[in-house]
Amino acid sequence: MPNEFVEVCSLDEIIDPGSKLAEVDDRLVVIFHVNGEVSCLDDICTHDGGPLSDGDIEGGAITCPRHGAKFDIKCGKALTMPATEDTKAHEAKVENGKIFVRLGEA
Repeated sequence: MPNEFVEVCSLDEIIDPGSKLAEVDDRLVVIFHVNGEVSCLDDICTHDGGPLSDGDIEGGAITCPRHGAKFDIKCGKALTMPATEDTKAHEAKVENGKIFVRLGEA
């Protein structure tokens, strides 16, 4: 049975561009609000486990604060070294000014 969408916060809680750390079903994720759109990734750099939520957003990418690996904020694709593995992306949507996330499979 697929996971349900879970409300995580109000859209106005995240500046544009900006991000917010959230916990969904005991999993830490980072919610992005960039160019009026929302997206969600696991809050983990696949290079060394660093918290992506502490990184800087540049265009459509988040930079890990530890070693500078960049990930696409929409799909989690590893864009630069030292990360060679993508991080997990999750579905995110806005309804009535609230952000909802549905976790993908682990």
